[in-house]
Amino acid sequence: MEFIDVRWRHNIATEPIRLVSELDDERYETRKLEFFSDGRVGYASSDSSLYGTLLGDVPVPPLAEINSDPEFSGAIISAGEFETLWKQHAKTT
Repeated sequence: MEFIDVRWRHNIATEPIRLVSELDDERYETRKLEFFSDGRVGYASSDSSLYGTLLGDVPVPPLAEINSDPEFSGAIISAGEFETLWKQHAKTT
């Protein structure tokens, strides 16, 4: 598994400004958090979601490719960091 935290710099109120994803070995999202500028946090997993957040249906590009776009700034985070955010924001049963 890989865990990434990507900031998205834009002025689109309906789109998230931060995306935090858990990726499997083929870089497909297995869990994701989306942070919005109004304070909402959406999430998605294989069995639940909130605020329209969905798992991607294609592999996530490598961070070098993501970071080559000036709108994005991504980094790898630890499993522990991801789990802390997930427990704080994903209200799954």
